[in-house]
Amino acid sequence: MTDLALSIQTLEKKGVLDDITEIFSSHNLNISYAHIYIEKNDYGSINVELENVEDVDELLDDLNNSPLVKKVEVRGSLMDVYGKRILIFGGGAQVSQVALGAITEADRHNIRGERISVDTIPLVGEDNISEAVDALSITPRVNALVLAGSLMGGEITKAVRRVKKEFGLLVISLNMPGSAAKEADLIVTDPIQAGVMAVMAVANTAVFDVDKLDNKKY
Repeated sequence: MTDLALSIQTLEKKGVLDDITEIFSSHNLNISYAHIYIEKNDYGSINVELENVEDVDELLDDLNNSPLVKKVEVRGSLMDVYGKRILIFGGGAQVSQVALGAITEADRHNIRGERISVDTIPLVGEDNISEAVDALSITPRVNALVLAGSLMGGEITKAVRRVKKEFGLLVISLNMPGSAAKEADLIVTDPIQAGVMAVMAVANTAVFDVDKLDNKKY
C-alpha cells in the first residue's frame, strides 16, 4: 500500500464531490488531506492526499472515466514539497526578526535534506491573535508556533493552552509581559535566536530537544 497525492480538475457542478468520494470509497481509501476550490475558468479543483492506495493505476482509471473529471495529476504531498511548518504570530517588528532567524536556520537544514517552511502573520489585538492561534487546529503541517509580540495575554493565553493540550503543539514565545509567555514551552529574549531555536526544535537534522533543557527561559 502507498500514500498518494492527487490534483483533480472537475466540472463545477452539483454532485461532483459525491462522485469523487464514492470512487475513493470503492477503493477503501482514507482521505488524510483535502483542499477544494473553484478555478477562474469555472472548473473545480480537488487536491487530496490519500492513504491505503493498493492499485494506483486502477484508481486513476476510475477517476478519469468519470464524466465529471477533466484531468487528474499525481502530485507530491504537501509534506514532501513544503515539509514542516513554523508559524510566527505577533507584531510586525518582532515577527520580522524572528523570521530572519528562522529562515536563515531553515535554509541551513533544508540544504541537508529537510523541508521546513516559515510563515509569518503580523497581527495586533487580542482577538485577532487568539483567533489565529485557535485556527491552528485546522491548519495543516504546523510543527511549531512562535509568539512574537510586546504583550500577550487573556484570550491568547487560553488559545495557546488549548492548542498545546489538544495537539501537543510546540510553542515558543519572546520574553514579554502577559500570561501567554508562561504557557510557552520555551521563552527566548532575542527574537532572532527564537526563530533559530524554533527551527532546531523541529528539524531532524538538529540535535536539540526542548524537553531536555534545564530552563525554559533564555
